Amino acid sequence: MPELPEVETVRRGLALKISGHRIVRAELRRPDLRRPFPPALAARLDGALIGALGRRGKYILIELDADGLLLLHLGMSGRITVGSPALPAAPHDHVVLTLDDGTVIRFNDARRFGLIDYVRRGEEAQHPLLVGLGPEPLEAGFDGAYLSAALAGKLSPIKAALLDQRVVAGLGNIYVCEALFRAGLSPRRLAASIGRGRAERLAAAVRSVLTEAIAAGGSSLRDYVQADGALGYFQHQWAVYGREGSPCPGCDCAKGVRRIVQSGRSTFFCAKRQR
Repeated sequence: MPELPEVETVRRGLALKISGHRIVRAELRRPDLRRPFPPALAARLDGALIGALGRRGKYILIELDADGLLLLHLGMSGRITVGSPALPAAPHDHVVLTLDDGTVIRFNDARRFGLIDYVRRGEEAQHPLLVGLGPEPLEAGFDGAYLSAALAGKLSPIKAALLDQRVVAGLGNIYVCEALFRAGLSPRRLAASIGRGRAERLAAAVRSVLTEAIAAGGSSLRDYVQADGALGYFQHQWAVYGREGSPCPGCDCAKGVRRIVQSGRSTFFCAKRQR
């Protein structure tokens, strides 16, 4: 599933191409993705003027006219690309929007785990999918003080706590593994044991890995592409994720990167460096 860097990269790419343009044709080629489309969605989209694009966690928010917002989630396999009308339709192009300059936006989702919803402007913070989200890790307020307080009393492993979107929005398996490696913290350590000093290191590691991943266009793993169809390349900078048995960067441990399973997900880490 695309995580914060991938979603932010898509948001930025879309904003450059579609902000300020009007939708002249909206095609919904099926009635649903993960959930049914809102009633009369095609009619709401036809003729709508696209404003600014925002992001909350792993969700993209697209302003429409004066009072509407389109809420998008890419799910497991979703991709949103911007291209020419000359490009042939691809299998699983479920939503196709044509803009006033001829640009075509395609929402392609082979597994149909993505979603699209329509929200009234000003009501998005109360949307059921957004209301419980924790702070944005790249915005002010996400620091060691917040993180140590949020983790206090939690008896789950720190890896599971960071994947909880109520603790911090937008993190997923890849970037939690990478951040824990940078912070030198074991993914098996209890969240409650992360005191202020460790929390400061961890918050800084989260911010740095996300910033670098966004600069690299995200990580292309399976289905993810940027809005222009290009691949991200942060996967070439992974220190531990997906590198079981490889040497740990800057470490002389004998076994290299280890893999364990936590809550059904693969976790990659260095047993010597991460304590």
